[in-house]
Amino acid sequence: MNKNELVSAVAEKSSLSKQDATSAVDAVFEALQDAMAKGDDVRLVGFGTFSVSHRAASKGRNPSTGAEVDIPARNVPKFAPGKGLKDAVNTKG
Repeated sequence: MNKNELVSAVAEKSSLSKQDATSAVDAVFEALQDAMAKGDDVRLVGFGTFSVSHRAASKGRNPSTGAEVDIPARNVPKFAPGKGLKDAVNTKG
């Protein structure tokens, strides 16, 4: 499912126009990004938790040349599915 398909599904299930559904989906994504950019977790009971994890700097190797490469420290987004989502995926497969 891509974003356009998600917007169509939201519009259909909520009786919103496609334009309103697009605004709603964009607002949800923006709110998630803003919260995670501040380092906050976003917990959606029954769905899952979006969080930010810190990855330390490390050394890597260029597979073509074998040269050592410095990989800088960075923050990475993570998602942990909740019980409701796990159950839905396993029962509707």
